[in-house]
Amino acid sequence: MARAFTPKVITANDLLEGDVIYFTAEDTWSRDLAQAELLTDEADAQLRLLDAEKHNIRIVGAYLADAKEGPNGPEPTHFREEFRRTGPSNYFHGKQEAQANV
Repeated sequence: MARAFTPKVITANDLLEGDVIYFTAEDTWSRDLAQAELLTDEADAQLRLLDAEKHNIRIVGAYLADAKEGPNGPEPTHFREEFRRTGPSNYFHGKQEAQANV
C-alpha cells in the first residue's frame, strides 16, 4: 500500500549565489519559505515540479520537500529542510549575518 501524500514545497538552489530558494504560486523563486506554494495534491505537485525545473538557467537541484501549513506560510517538517533554510553553519554570512545585525 502506498504512503499517503503529505504537503510539499518545491525547493532548489540558486545557480549563481547558492542560496536555498522556493518556488512560489506566481512561478517565481523566493529566498523566503513563507512565500513558497504549499502543494497538497500529488499530481499537481509533480506538474509544478516540472514547471520549476524549466528555470534551469537560474536554479539547480529542484525537488519536493515535505512541509506543513504554519501561521505565516509553509514550514519545514524535517530537520534537513530547517537546516537548509537557515543557511550555512560554519560562520555567520548571508541570511545568518543579516539576522545577527538587526
